[in-house]
Amino acid sequence: MAMAPLPASAQFVTKHTECGEKEIVANPNRPTVANPADITQYGVLELEYGWDRTRPISDTHQSDLAGLVKFGLLCDIEIRWNTANVQWQTDSSGTVTGVGDNWLGPQYRFYKQTARVPSMAVSYQVKLPSASFDKGLGSGRVDHAFTFLASKDIKGFHFDYNVSAFLVRPAGGGPFDHNMQMNLAFSHPLARGFGLTGELYGDTELNAAQPALISTLWAATYTISKRFVIDGGVEAGLSGSAPEHHIFAGFTYSIANFYRR
Repeated sequence: MAMAPLPASAQFVTKHTECGEKEIVANPNRPTVANPADITQYGVLELEYGWDRTRPISDTHQSDLAGLVKFGLLCDIEIRWNTANVQWQTDSSGTVTGVGDNWLGPQYRFYKQTARVPSMAVSYQVKLPSASFDKGLGSGRVDHAFTFLASKDIKGFHFDYNVSAFLVRPAGGGPFDHNMQMNLAFSHPLARGFGLTGELYGDTELNAAQPALISTLWAATYTISKRFVIDGGVEAGLSGSAPEHHIFAGFTYSIANFYRR
């Protein structure tokens, strides 16, 4: 799955990222699959971390603890590291525990939002096959993800649109399988730091074992401080091939600005 997730209330507590901002403000990618086009503040190191549990249409259940580390390397470029630290997979034969894969790459914002035009960005990530292949938790192969992102604020709502292309090497080797994913997510602030987030996304068919799917996600967020946002929610599949349900909870925290003297 394209890595986790979008903002809600934190999108509304400050203007979009500018170089030289004195105040640190979180820029959550959680809790949706879509990511915002606007990037982490210049010089800021930000951590997102959370737990999720997925129940597919089969009898297999999967849970994981996963994180995203982002660093605002330049005004319009951030470095992103997605990692699944621990995975648990349970089926009729028992439970398997191991580490997950890592994804690493940059995101470049090439246009900042104006009154009529959204923020726009592109990103690339490569999968480092660190998952426990011998336990069936990963393919043991290097994969690639290319994404176009757009974000816009409209009448109190924040929208994120992503379209991604994936190149996935089969576990047995051979040429890449490939598919596309499209996401449209929104967030809206509620009272007293609470926010509401929703998303609709879909994947085209990757191969015979992973058919096309459509899913929807709903979550609540709470802004504890401008640097610290928590979230929780549920995803429900809209097609027969999508997971039956997916529950999750996590947080985003802006750690520090390492460029500030």
